[in-house]
Amino acid sequence: MRYFFLLLLCSVLGCSPISEQPKVTLFEKGSFPETLVAWGLLFVSDGELVLNERVIPYDLKTPLFTDYAHKLRTVYVPEGKAGAVAGDEIALPVGSILSKTFYYPKDGTGLLKTSVVKPSYGERGLRLDEVQLIETRLLVHLDTGWVGLPYVWNEAGTEAVLEITGAERALTLNSAAGAQEFYYVVPDFNQCQGCHIENLTAGDIAPVGFKPRHIDKGFDHFHKADNQLEHLAALGMIDRLPTGDFSHTVDWLDAKQTLENRARSYLDINCGHCHNPMGPADTSGMFLTRSTTELLRLGVCKPPVAAGQGTGGRPVGVYPGHPDKSILAYRMDSLDLGAMMPELGRSLVDDEGVALVSEWIEQLEGDC
Repeated sequence: MRYFFLLLLCSVLGCSPISEQPKVTLFEKGSFPETLVAWGLLFVSDGELVLNERVIPYDLKTPLFTDYAHKLRTVYVPEGKAGAVAGDEIALPVGSILSKTFYYPKDGTGLLKTSVVKPSYGERGLRLDEVQLIETRLLVHLDTGWVGLPYVWNEAGTEAVLEITGAERALTLNSAAGAQEFYYVVPDFNQCQGCHIENLTAGDIAPVGFKPRHIDKGFDHFHKADNQLEHLAALGMIDRLPTGDFSHTVDWLDAKQTLENRARSYLDINCGHCHNPMGPADTSGMFLTRSTTELLRLGVCKPPVAAGQGTGGRPVGVYPGHPDKSILAYRMDSLDLGAMMPELGRSLVDDEGVALVSEWIEQLEGDC
């Protein structure tokens, strides 16, 4: 049965629930279920990964790099509630759940393949014979705040189990450079929380990617070119449309966009959640959010403050015209645990991301 297509069509047109669907259930801290299916967000049917009613898939203009994994993102907002939009923030109500399922497409030999091209979800949904499911991370809004939970899929892709202590999985990716073996690392419970602290003083965690500047884009999963924000507003899942201009945050792969916007958008999603005035990397004095305009704050000609051994012997964060003299490019291209950035969430180098940021540094004018 084409459950995935039918559920997506229902989310657009409205229709009666399919009888096989479980109910979305919110669990309190201390009673989190062992299996992902208990939440009722996603379930496996006829060899496909299917979304429940009111579980809406969405995408980011530029995604966070995670060892070339693809991600199926969803948002669930309880019936009768709506996220409050204010500027570039969406305050989702208690009971909301964000999910992110990490997976790899399989190539013809059964190996996993790398690709920076975003996948499309047709009427078949995610077919388990075409992809390898790895993990699903939940971000759940409880009365006490947000909490992150990692669920790890079995090899068959039929069940995902809660792994509070995280997990590792040996994978082989088939890329242009040949077969590449690595360990994919699933973060533990504390690491899930740590990556989502955007305000170190308050200590509260919050969604990173579910912001207007990242999701103000068209989305073709519904076989129509709806803007995601307009679609969520039409469903009553957000209370209004944002009024800001988010055009400077773009798809980093879109060659029609300026190099400045592409590179800055990449740094924003991959680095800005820590490198901002209130984030865990505030002591670095290097702020990589898209809204940062001061060159020194972007690291241009800025000597390191707290980089330790992570400088690679390079003098400044960003040296105009010289990626080979820039700490930023060095740390992005490193797998040294004492130097690599981001510190968590990857075991491989994002070669395309490094190339983009290096190209951006090369065209910067000035001299340190």
